[in-house]
Amino acid sequence: MSTQVLLRTYIESRASQILDGGLEWLESAATEIGSRETLVSDSRFGALLSLASRKLGHEARQPWSLSAMEIESAGILRDGWNPANWTLLVAARVHLILSRPDLESQSGADAIESAFRFADEGELCALYRSLAHLPNGKRFVWRAAEGCRTNMVSVFEADVLDTPFPTEHFDDVAFNQAAIKALFVGVPLWRLWSLDRRLSPELARMALDLADERRSAGRVIQTDLWLCLGTFGGERGFAAIETEIARLDTIDAADEEAMFGIRAAVLALGRAGATERLREICAGSHPALAAEAEIGLAGDANQNAWSRFTVPALT
Repeated sequence: MSTQVLLRTYIESRASQILDGGLEWLESAATEIGSRETLVSDSRFGALLSLASRKLGHEARQPWSLSAMEIESAGILRDGWNPANWTLLVAARVHLILSRPDLESQSGADAIESAFRFADEGELCALYRSLAHLPNGKRFVWRAAEGCRTNMVSVFEADVLDTPFPTEHFDDVAFNQAAIKALFVGVPLWRLWSLDRRLSPELARMALDLADERRSAGRVIQTDLWLCLGTFGGERGFAAIETEIARLDTIDAADEEAMFGIRAAVLALGRAGATERLREICAGSHPALAAEAEIGLAGDANQNAWSRFTVPALT
């Protein structure tokens, strides 16, 4: 099964969320784009991507709800792909993009680039979501790097999160910059696929520099920042973690949001292999930290463990 076929299945099973005639239009548009006899022009290709919004209707722009089985099927088909945070409209547009018969050739790459140049925010999200599913993805590394520089959070998220593209194609500099920007704009860094495999001393240093800046300014340290250390934080990292944990004495432990960063710092101890310190926490007088300490001791403090936290609003 291809990405395009799987997306079509998801779309058809949610036909009630699409305007009358929307599915028929989508099929017609996909057929037009997929014609090998008369290759659709770049301008027409872009126009059809734009028209999808009007043809499918307002409800198609709302977040959809995929079943656990559907999400699992996507991950099996394409390792690192999680469309849970897509919409029907994004799925329909990616379906249209993947309908092109010339995606392996230069004409297909040129058409994708043309679509990027004239796209609005919603179309950009679909185009970035499509990159991991295009053949010879390395051709689009420059375009993906541009997405990391955007001021539109939705576009940045589409470019970087729930997709294998950054891990597969970004060099260390680009990957680290994407991770740190995720912290700045407040999107869930744990959704940067295979972040755990791309940890490095440089990423840890950048994260600790950011932690120092925020602490000096009296600002909250992003919960996901502690993800970036792993075993690379060194003594500086342990000191920063302990400083965060020490905040427990100054806040109300019943304030769940205020506790996020502290609990995440305990998980960071697990990622750093600080077994004895975790045991101390388990045996200590702060039961609010015991769950994370036990996760760390069990060796389960991977990036997905951060899904237990809702990223707090930064000030």
